[in-house]
Amino acid sequence: MMKTLLPLALILAPAVGCGDDSAPAPQRSETEHNAADVTFASEMLQHHARALSMVDLTLDRPIDPEVRELAEQVRAARAPEIQTFSEWLTDWDEPIPETMRDHVNAGHGDEHVGESMEGVDTDMPGMMSADEMTALSEASDGEFRAMWLDMMIEHHEGAVEMAQAEIEDGRYQPAVNLAGDIVDTQSAEIETMQALSTS
Repeated sequence: MMKTLLPLALILAPAVGCGDDSAPAPQRSETEHNAADVTFASEMLQHHARALSMVDLTLDRPIDPEVRELAEQVRAARAPEIQTFSEWLTDWDEPIPETMRDHVNAGHGDEHVGESMEGVDTDMPGMMSADEMTALSEASDGEFRAMWLDMMIEHHEGAVEMAQAEIEDGRYQPAVNLAGDIVDTQSAEIETMQALSTS
């Protein structure tokens, strides 16, 4: 007995959207924002500040020019973005979160980098704990390069994850655009660091 073959479109049609209970992407706006935008700006500001603190730890280390160039590239990219996040949060009447750099700049110094993280949110993808930051700051020159690259790769991967969440859920178009830039830039930096870590 010959079986009746259903058109492929009919077979696949019921599967479209099945199991996907996620809300539809919000309508983008050049002026309006939502809770996802606030979370992105607030958390990424802290995340970027941590990256800059990790870059600061390279300043007095005898590291090779390629790693030093990468570290300064990270600083050059993240610092203006921190300013942008601060401006958005101010415009939205949202609090600007405290970062570990507030403590360091207040005079705690890198020698107390773990202590300077007191009260700073570390529950984000790729955020180093106080113990990890202390271990990095106290690492020998021989250990520092590999530790720094491994930790910065993990940190970047967390930033990419956070940016992708903004792309999916954010409403404020400039924030979504910046999230896209972060995914592209930090993904490229991850590749660079992975190559450096094996060299």
